[in-house]
Amino acid sequence: MAVYWGEKRYHSLDYFLKNTYGEKLYKIALDAGMTCPNRDGTLGTRGCIFCSEGGSGDFASDRRLTITQQIESGKKRTAGKYAGGSYIAYYQAYTNTYAPLPYLKQIFTEAAQHPDIRVISIATRPDCLDLDTVTLLADINRIKPVWVELGLQTIHENTAASIGRGYPLPVFDAAVSMLKDAQIDVIVHTILALPGEDLSMMLETMHYLNGARIQGIKLQLLHVLKGTALAEVYEAHPFWIPSMKEYFYLLGRCIGSLSPDIVIHRLTGDGPRQLLIAPGWTVSKRLVLNQMHAYLKAQDIWQGKEL
Repeated sequence: MAVYWGEKRYHSLDYFLKNTYGEKLYKIALDAGMTCPNRDGTLGTRGCIFCSEGGSGDFASDRRLTITQQIESGKKRTAGKYAGGSYIAYYQAYTNTYAPLPYLKQIFTEAAQHPDIRVISIATRPDCLDLDTVTLLADINRIKPVWVELGLQTIHENTAASIGRGYPLPVFDAAVSMLKDAQIDVIVHTILALPGEDLSMMLETMHYLNGARIQGIKLQLLHVLKGTALAEVYEAHPFWIPSMKEYFYLLGRCIGSLSPDIVIHRLTGDGPRQLLIAPGWTVSKRLVLNQMHAYLKAQDIWQGKEL
């Protein structure tokens, strides 16, 4: 395993990119001007309980710019920390298939035709994918590789209801099936330490995703952000949020339970400093990641070891 993943104890995105594309690719977060059925009144008006006003796109570009302009702006912003010339166009803010097909074709094609974009990554909801949309994504996939990132968070229906996810698990299964049939890579967003979930429930989500044969996963620690419904709950009835060491333990168990074929795109996440209420220890991202890798090594944790 040490040879397979280099210095990491898990199948990292960095390793995958270098071995698939021959180099590191830097993500440019885009805002395509979308909304979400959980915000426009179709399902709700405030989004999922943990979602910020920016629709999880707090680090994305200015939606008033065209996609090409956002890409060029993103290249300038990252010039000081990335010397390469290849990028992932990451449609991050809100629900990025929640628009008419002609508009989706326009914005995705614009990124796919940019010479410096190697991959198109599209964050969306499973209930905002139908066969026509997936067919369009398959067409774009013939120009540049397309990844679809689905916000699942958990397989447990009671938790999903409490966080306001807005769709049942079979909808997720159907979306994954359509995307697999179209040969489009699927990356799933999960949140660890959701209120009411213990380690066994988190591991059940990991095992379920192993069976779904997805290509990638994001392991996100729950963040409490200002302006969210979750912040109101936390203020009225504070719930348990893991310390850094407690989170490392949860994360290590989840990593150990994941299939080695699944690429891990994220290990914790970092909410905007100006919005973050808890956990405060996540603001030092580099420190957290260094200590996290040291923990995995000290505990002899490997992805797939517990399978």
